Amino acid sequence: MVIKVFLASSSGSTAIKKKQQDVVGFLEALKVDYTQLDIACNEENRMWMRQNVPEEKKPANGIPLPPQIFNEESYCGDYETFFDAKEDNSVYSFLGLPPPPGSKEAQQADKADIVENGTHTEETNAEENLDDSTAHVEEEEEQEEEELRQLEEQDQQGSEEEEEDLEETQQEEEAE
Repeated sequence: MVIKVFLASSSGSTAIKKKQQDVVGFLEALKVDYTQLDIACNEENRMWMRQNVPEEKKPANGIPLPPQIFNEESYCGDYETFFDAKEDNSVYSFLGLPPPPGSKEAQQADKADIVENGTHTEETNAEENLDDSTAHVEEEEEQEEEELRQLEEQDQQGSEEEEEDLEETQQEEEAE
């Protein structure tokens, strides 16, 4: 599966240029295999993009602006939907690609699967033989939670001791 990003190489709009750079830069950072298709220099690309953006996704004037993103022939979305997916850590889902193991999106998918199926993480790990990196991340999270609990307990004990000291001081002052 190849991701197709339709761009305009000679756009006069700074906003469009920034959006295109954002999409391309993010895909490169994720090491997603994609192809840039220029609609400014290639009429076939422009026509294909315009014809394959779903009607409900086209702007009021009917002409979709770049960047437009497809997975082969399937429409993924425009910059705004890409940005939303990026903010929600669901870019792979947006692109119609499986998330790599250990990624935030894979972890979210695992959590959603747990909620949906009612299974526990341990069962999911055993059934699916998840790699060690995912298990390691979960162990670190559990350790952090335990450390937080211990710190809260220490803080609560310290507060109780301070209250006792304050009461003793007040009683001594009253006795004098």
